[in-house]
Parts: sequence; structure tokens; C-alpha cells
Amino acid sequence: MNAQDSSARPQVALARVEADGRILWTVRRGDEYSPLGITLSELLGLAADEARARVEQAHGGGVRPDRVLAPIDPHQEVWAAGVTYLRSRDGRIEEATDGTPYDRVYAAERPELFFKATGARVIGPGGAVGVRADSPWNVPEPELGLVLDAAGDLFGYVAGDDASSRSIEGENLLYLPQAKVYTASCGLGPEIVPAWLAEPPFAIALEIRRDGALVFSGSASTDQLARGLDELAEWLFRGIEFPDGVVLLTGTGVVPDADFSLLPGDEVAVDIAGVGRLVNGVMRVGRGGGART
Repeated sequence: MNAQDSSARPQVALARVEADGRILWTVRRGDEYSPLGITLSELLGLAADEARARVEQAHGGGVRPDRVLAPIDPHQEVWAAGVTYLRSRDGRIEEATDGTPYDRVYAAERPELFFKATGARVIGPGGAVGVRADSPWNVPEPELGLVLDAAGDLFGYVAGDDASSRSIEGENLLYLPQAKVYTASCGLGPEIVPAWLAEPPFAIALEIRRDGALVFSGSASTDQLARGLDELAEWLFRGIEFPDGVVLLTGTGVVPDADFSLLPGDEVAVDIAGVGRLVNGVMRVGRGGGART
């Protein structure tokens, strides 16, 4: 079972697992997995007090997971916020042909929000996130994910990786969707920690290993965010409804130096204290191509 080390896991979390050929949502307490009885989409459609009661009433164990899957239903969506940390602003300016828009959005009232992935495209723990074959400069972006219910209220937290092409985004801001949305560009997991069992700020750490050797490490804290978590959630729900809930990645405060790029075969670990440790491999995705003629 590709779960994280039990000594580092939160004591209670929601896990989507495969067991005996079935995919189930469970509540994990220690090493005991109990059926939740409904999907995450259904849970996030309930009133907040009802959703909490469903989680707290899930007892009895009985599930023996063969695999821990990405903690999201296939039809749910992941969105993301950008330029929410000072280091992220500086990194975007560093890569961009014109960094002025990043400087402006960092201080603006309205945040940068963008679509990232459907649940069916999200990579779970132990899977491989992608780097684009047509991009020479690719990085992971370790981020705290907010699991929001249908009303836009916070239900829980999850660790995420907003894998990105810095070369494509830096070439032209209109290329942002191509830099952010592609095969295996989003990692989530390993589990969702209910909001009533965890409290920010959260320390976020990133480690990248190549052939077993540590080639990059960095850390940040969510108390360095330029915007409040509730503020980001409120802006997302201003223009769109999510009747099945949604995951909102809140931006990264860890940006590798300009001379670093992910390579296929690397191992990426996103560790958010009190939330979870997400470990993924790296693979090349898409088709390479030369310049247009």
C-alpha cells in the first residue's frame, strides 16, 4: 500500500482507496480504515454540520486498502491561485519576458485564479507527475489545497503539486493554460484532513531527489501568504458554482532557482506539517516539437 509513513500521518483523515477491486471513500483513524458510505462529492454537498457528523460517525474499520488513490472524485475540479507569496512573485518576474503583470496582481484586490485539472486527471500518491516534452524548464509547485464544500466553506486540507512549465509561462502570459494544464500536471494527496482537526499556519517543505540524491530542498509557511485562505475561496465562488465542491490550491512559496528543471525519473516530495506528505515520480508527457515555420 502506497501510503505515507504512519508515524508522520495525521491521526484522522479521509482517504480514497482501492480495496478488493472496489474504490471507496474511507475515514482513516490510525491504521484503521472505515467506510464513509458516500463519495466526497456527496459529502461536500451536505451542510457543514452534517458533513462533519458523517465523518465522525464512520467507525468500525473493515477496509484493507490495496492502494491509496488521489483524494478527489473524477468529475470534481481543481483550481489554483497564483502569485500569492512574495517568492512566487519574484520567480514569475524572473522567468517572464515582461514581469509587470505579476507585480501588479500580487498587490491587486482581485487574485489570479485559474483552472488546473479535473479529478480524473489528478495524480495520487506514488504516481508520476508530468513535465512537458516541449518545455525545457519545468518545476513542481508545493501548495496547500483547500477542500471547499458546495457553499464555498472550508471542509478540509490536502497537499498538492501544481506542476508547471516556467519556460512556456515566461514566454507569454497568454500561454498560462498550456504552462499549467496538461497531462499529469496536478498531484494531490495522500489524504484530506478535516478542517476542524488542523489549524494554520502550515509549514510546507519540498524535496526533489535524482538517482537517490537530494538535488533541491526548500520550505515556506502559509503565514507568508499575501492573502487570507478565506479570501481566496470567496473570490473563486464569486463567479462560479461548485455543487460537488472543489479543491483550491493556494499558491507556492517555494520556487527552485532558475538553473533547475525537473527531469523524468526525479522524485518529488511535498510535505505539509499536519496535513500529509505527497510523494510522486516524474515522467515526460506530450509531444516534443520545434518552432513553428
